[in-house]
Amino acid sequence: MPVWFMRQAGRYLPEYRALRAKAGGFLDLCYSPEMATEVTLQPIRRFGFDAAILFSDILVIPHALGLDLSFAEGEGPLLEKADTRERVERLSASRVESFLQPVIETVSILSRELPRDVALIGFCGAPWTVASYMVAGRGTPDQAPIREMSYRDPELLDRIIDILVEASAKYLKAQLRAGAECVQIFDTWAGVVADGWFERWVIGPTKRIVDAVRIDFPDAIIIGFPKGCSEKAGIYASGTGVNAVGLDWTAGLGDLGDEFSAVSQGNLDPLVLLAGGKALDDGVDRILGEARPGRHVFNLGHGILQQTPIAHVEQVLRRLGR
Repeated sequence: MPVWFMRQAGRYLPEYRALRAKAGGFLDLCYSPEMATEVTLQPIRRFGFDAAILFSDILVIPHALGLDLSFAEGEGPLLEKADTRERVERLSASRVESFLQPVIETVSILSRELPRDVALIGFCGAPWTVASYMVAGRGTPDQAPIREMSYRDPELLDRIIDILVEASAKYLKAQLRAGAECVQIFDTWAGVVADGWFERWVIGPTKRIVDAVRIDFPDAIIIGFPKGCSEKAGIYASGTGVNAVGLDWTAGLGDLGDEFSAVSQGNLDPLVLLAGGKALDDGVDRILGEARPGRHVFNLGHGILQQTPIAHVEQVLRRLGR
C-alpha cells in the first residue's frame, strides 16, 4: 500500500526546524526554490515515503491575487481582507503564474531530483477554504465570517469563488507543466458548510477547477480533500470528477459503500499518530483491514502535528511492512 503523510515536511523534523531558522520568514522559505526543494526532500530521505508533496502554502494564491500576506510567529497567517465589492474587484488572476514562478521552479527542480519511484504531488487550496481566510483576514475557529457572508451576500462570495477558481486552475496547470505527477485540492473547511449549500460552495467550484485543468491535462490525476465530509465522499467524488478522495478520521473505510469508485486516501487520526503505542498499531491495522485492495493510499486524516515523535512515524512504516 503506498504511503505519504499530509504535512510530512514540517516542524516535527529537526532538519526542517534548522532550515526554517536560517530562512527568515515562512514566506521566504516558500518562495525560495532551493530551500523549498530541500524541505520537500527531507521526509523522503528520512522515511522513504512513496510521494513527496510540494512545500508551500494554500495562501500563496490570495497573495498572488494582490492581497498582503504575512505569518506572525504563534499567530498563523495574517491576510489583507477581501470582504467588500471594492476590495474584491481589485483582485486579479492575471499575474498568478508570474508571481508564483518561484514555486513553479521548485516543482521543476523536484521533478528532476526526486527518485524515480517517488511521486511528486502539487496542490492548491479549494476556493471555499481559501476564501474563508480572505474574508476573515486570518484563521478563525468556526469560519463564521465566510459563513455569514454566504447567507448575507452570496453573490459577492460567488465573485470571490470565481476568481479563485480561475487562479487555482492556472496554478495547478503550471505545476503539472513543471513536472508534478498529480495535484491535490485541499478543502480544509468544507465541513463547516451548511447542509444544502455543499453543492454551491464545495462541489461546484472544485469541479470547475478539475474541468479547467483537464482541458490541458486530460489525464491529470487529481485528489480532493474535503475535510469533515467523509460521509459525503461518494457525492463529492462523483460530483467533482476527482480521481481520489482524502478522508479524515470521522468515518471508516468500510462506510464508503460499493458505489464509491474513486481511490481513497487517509483516515488515520493525527492524534493517534501523536499518541503512538497500541492505539497507533490498532489504527494502522484497522485501515489495512478495511482498505480496498489497490484502491487506498495510506495517509493521515489531516496534517501531521508538530509534537509528533519521529519514532511514531517509524512505527507506522514498520507496521506497514516498510
